[in-house]
Amino acid sequence: MEQLNHTVVTYFIIKGISDEPKLQVPIFFLVLFLYLITLGGNMAILLLVCLDHQLHTPMYFFLGNLSIVDMSSATVVLHNTLIIFVTKNRTIPYVTCIAQMYFFGAFVNVELLILTAMSYDRYMAICNPLRYINVMNPKMYILLAIACWTLSLLEVLPYVVLLAEFTCYRSNIINHFFCDIMPVIKLSCSDTSVLETLFFNEGVFLLVLTPFLLTFFSYVFIIATILKIRSSTGRHKAFYTCSSHLTVVILLYTTLVLQYLRPISEDSLDYNKCFALFNTAAVPILNPLIYSLKNKDVKSALKRMLICVGYASKPFQ
Repeated sequence: MEQLNHTVVTYFIIKGISDEPKLQVPIFFLVLFLYLITLGGNMAILLLVCLDHQLHTPMYFFLGNLSIVDMSSATVVLHNTLIIFVTKNRTIPYVTCIAQMYFFGAFVNVELLILTAMSYDRYMAICNPLRYINVMNPKMYILLAIACWTLSLLEVLPYVVLLAEFTCYRSNIINHFFCDIMPVIKLSCSDTSVLETLFFNEGVFLLVLTPFLLTFFSYVFIIATILKIRSSTGRHKAFYTCSSHLTVVILLYTTLVLQYLRPISEDSLDYNKCFALFNTAAVPILNPLIYSLKNKDVKSALKRMLICVGYASKPFQ
């Protein structure tokens, strides 16, 4: 390990997913496959939402935003991982590392807030159907999306600013496959108490717990309303409209809790790589799969799109 003896660093060395030489090629193709599927699946969802007029509703508007976030987050993390595999160059400039941490953290926050906005949309649709059209009008859901993006981009800045002020590191080797905040904090020989307090208190309670509680209470009211529906068909239909969103919420919050709400240690950093890979590569794939397989509107829109493409591809007689 390259020791820098408490000096300022100008670059970091990414340790990667695994040091085992025999696993490098399989890991490369696995990451490439996951990345391409992420881009393809989310791009398909985004195109459907944009081109199919029947999907021009608040729920699918937020789903389109979610697809943009998933593609952006995967690109920020996985493209650099793929470059490392191809070039064998594991170094990453200090400024680039800080930027990667910032955008990854921002995109995670955007996803949490977008999912919270989607839960509010489901709450209004099921609990207040008569007011739904008036409340969730285009101006309202566009403003909600803008607020989600703006708040997320601003909320991460304090962490990045504090981290950029660190003056020395015990080593420049990051035990991860991208620049994540926890492994970098572990390397610093500066006083990290303020940053750790900010991360575990404000970060967990403001950026994670608040969206979780808003989503949780939305579903408390949603489930209570569904249970009041007398017909089993009505209850099934109402629950079906929010089952995809609920599945994505459970997956994302579970991986984030397992990844970040653990004490910082070398063992936990190795342990976190698995959840980080799942969070950055697998979850963005599962989102379009869940929404396409469990959602009749998306499946119908996809069939209409394929029919249109089929007609367009036929030669003129």
